[in-house]
Amino acid sequence: MTVTADVLVIGGGMAGASAAAEIAAATAGKAGVVVLEREARPGYHTTGRSAATFIQNYGNASIRHFNSASRPILAAHPLAADLEGAPTNLLSERGLLFLDDGTQGPALDELLAESDGVEELGEAAVRALVPALRPDSFARAAYEADAMDIDVDRLHQIYLRFLKKAGGELICNAEVAAFDRRNGTWRVDTSAGVFEAPVVINAAGAWADEMAVLAGLPKIGLQPLRRSAALLAPRDGWAVQRWPLTGDLGESWYMKPDAGRMMVSPADADPVEPQDAWPDDMVLAEGLDRFTRVFDYEVTRLEARWAGLRTFAPDKSLVIGFDPSAEGFFWLAGQGGYGIQTAPAAARLAAALALGQEVPPELAAQGLEADSVSPARFRRSDSA
Repeated sequence: MTVTADVLVIGGGMAGASAAAEIAAATAGKAGVVVLEREARPGYHTTGRSAATFIQNYGNASIRHFNSASRPILAAHPLAADLEGAPTNLLSERGLLFLDDGTQGPALDELLAESDGVEELGEAAVRALVPALRPDSFARAAYEADAMDIDVDRLHQIYLRFLKKAGGELICNAEVAAFDRRNGTWRVDTSAGVFEAPVVINAAGAWADEMAVLAGLPKIGLQPLRRSAALLAPRDGWAVQRWPLTGDLGESWYMKPDAGRMMVSPADADPVEPQDAWPDDMVLAEGLDRFTRVFDYEVTRLEARWAGLRTFAPDKSLVIGFDPSAEGFFWLAGQGGYGIQTAPAAARLAAALALGQEVPPELAAQGLEADSVSPARFRRSDSA
């Protein structure tokens, strides 16, 4: 049996779930929206392995516009107001501490000059924030007090619950095998059956380029990068939950408190093929060694270890919009390491553009422009 819809969304992670929910909201549930997820549950890959932090100054200029537009939504999510028992505020205090190992002074000066809300701290203030640092383990430090934790699971569930309430549908175990475009309609063959709609939203994360190839389109050049992490128990007496996210300014490691434990990452960015990622033991060990040179800690046991994929477009900006070479094929990809914190604004923009509308005024006011994230920027370079 063939299932028909107005919009098919490929991928049930944060990108796909948020776009589907925003389309349902924008049309008051009148648009038939179906989300196709290849795994047995949505959010299995990148969404479920995120460091879950909102950092206003993270990313290039385009990404920062999305950060600014997303923050008020995360602080009081309007879709949650329609769901009984759902919290509207998905943010909580965390803070972000950047450490200069003595070789990164120019980079720290640049950070202070170009970022909003980042200040340099003296040694006493740094050790008051994180008392576990070794003596002489850093030369200078900067602090972004306004960095926040994001409740990623609740945010994802808000979108999925709203979609269901609005009459949309999530189909799991629906791996896409083929696309076909006929008479203004996309036919998508999956392991869960056949689905048809005039619009397909490609929110397949690390597999977004592969979906394009199945649809007969050239790749954009998305590159998945592996990011590894391990969970460590703190030393007795360490009140880690109150500590900020702390990391090397050169991005060679970072530590984030996580439910009374310490999540430590080597901040790796190794190019890989789309996959169910696992950490490289040597890379993880090297990152843990860098962490212990700064923190007074000996790693004797890992409580858990994992890896996720951060998939970037060639210019490190988001890719949102219809592909100019294929009617009805819409990209929502290239979220890189910013996908969770930019998702609210990206989803609203994607919903508006997929429905043929203008950029919403509240997004335009934050500097969001459809042309700056359109996949057409890559197609122009292909034809040049």
